[in-house]
Amino acid sequence: MSIPEEIRKVKRPVNTVVIDNGTKTPFRYAVRARKGVRYVPGKCAQPIMGEVIGHIIDGVFVPKVAKTAVCGPQELSYAGAALIRDLSKDLKTDLLKCFPADDAFAIMAIAGLRVLYPRISCRRYSTHYLRSFISVFFPGISISANSVCNLLKKVGIDTQKRRDFYLLRMKSVTDSSHIAIDGTLVQDNSTINDLSKFSYKAKKKGCKEISILYAFDIDKMEPICAEVFPGNNIDSTTYKSFIKNNKILKGTIITDKGFPVSKIKTVLEDNPQLHYLTPIKRNDKRIEQYQMLDFQGVFSSKDASIYYKKHKLSDNSFLYSFRDPKLTASEDFDFADRANRKNDYDIETYNKKKDLFGVIVFESDLDATAEQIYRVYEDRWLLELVFKQYKRDLDLDISNVQGDYSVVGSEFINFIATIITCRIFKKANQLDLFKNMSYGDLIDDLNSAWRKTAAPNQQPQSDDEYWVHTMPSVLKTLEKLGLSDPVEITNQQERKKAGRPKKKPEFVGPKRSRGRPKKQKSTISSLNY
Repeated sequence: MSIPEEIRKVKRPVNTVVIDNGTKTPFRYAVRARKGVRYVPGKCAQPIMGEVIGHIIDGVFVPKVAKTAVCGPQELSYAGAALIRDLSKDLKTDLLKCFPADDAFAIMAIAGLRVLYPRISCRRYSTHYLRSFISVFFPGISISANSVCNLLKKVGIDTQKRRDFYLLRMKSVTDSSHIAIDGTLVQDNSTINDLSKFSYKAKKKGCKEISILYAFDIDKMEPICAEVFPGNNIDSTTYKSFIKNNKILKGTIITDKGFPVSKIKTVLEDNPQLHYLTPIKRNDKRIEQYQMLDFQGVFSSKDASIYYKKHKLSDNSFLYSFRDPKLTASEDFDFADRANRKNDYDIETYNKKKDLFGVIVFESDLDATAEQIYRVYEDRWLLELVFKQYKRDLDLDISNVQGDYSVVGSEFINFIATIITCRIFKKANQLDLFKNMSYGDLIDDLNSAWRKTAAPNQQPQSDDEYWVHTMPSVLKTLEKLGLSDPVEITNQQERKKAGRPKKKPEFVGPKRSRGRPKKQKSTISSLNY
């Protein structure tokens, strides 16, 4: 097809040829470069055509440019992903030992997105993945809604890989470690899985739930393993299988109030390095039998002075009793307030309960000081803080998946997200960041710190050119978290910022006498005109 003369006459780079593609698009007349010449014996020299370098559009040569967004976004949300990367390097290493690399990266990416964007749905993972540096730190994974659902199912099916990961976590447990085991309930009204059941509390709420048991390392302030059980299972019936399945063989197990030690007695007998500490009920006969309210002494706690008593039992276990005077006054006030509101005060009930106000009694096979026992159980309430983060900050109190395997797989990723959240909370708390902001405010600030993807792979500087509309106050937070290096101020800048030192005015001339100066007679009136 011949090229129109007006097209051939358009000014274009030398050593180029116009090609007619015959299409009706703006790219009909392509301009190709000549790479060289091929000489054929007995024939004319044949040009060697190169690549297309542009097109003739509307009578003008237009150079070829890369397609729009062919290289992906040039600006992404940075700080939240960077903090997760820094705090989860060991988790990624352990996951790579147990799962294929693509699955390990996908688990880390999904867990990170659940931390940064609470209550995120499966269809939104891809959107937030592509607008965050999560896609840079955990690259090349498929994270569409179908891919995420398939991954959750695969992780839930492969029990051995999850157990292997938990065993790597358990290696950090020592004989002196304090492990709190407790459960939480997650709402799940699915009709196609066997884990969704009515618990005792759920019957009143009218919704089904699943039960998740966590083992929490109090010393490190983070969970070490977890397992999903049907919602109608009682903690005491699941503790034994949980301890055996996850091979918790060392440390001290700290249970909730009223937990029967007999449920795990065989496990304790088989593992002499495993100990227990559990509070007993206030109506336990042993409190009166061993006179546990006749306290032996007092020690100082965080907020009060605590009465205590220690008593050794015949089976070489111990009872430890404590009374907190502040808690005693509070429970006494609550009893009176409730009796006043309901108008049902009874002197016999009051006399029966008043001696136990503010009292907690523990049973344990540990021979320790009463103060050590109290400190351990005092720190056990950190687990309640974890569950508070789990339900409030991560919004993981409702299961959004169907099927037994998908539920188990999703809760495994929630476990990873919970560890990361604990580490963020711990680090921010050590830096006193929560004096001026909440945990949610911190995550929001981190998500607002965007950075160019062309930035060099090194520690950012707060004054470099790669930050994108990031507030100075947010950069200060990043500096505290070690995500950005502060601006170095030279001596000259410090002097300029401080300004010139003000000189004290120096008195010039004769000293004036104190007080008001005396009036002098005018010389004008004395002149003769």
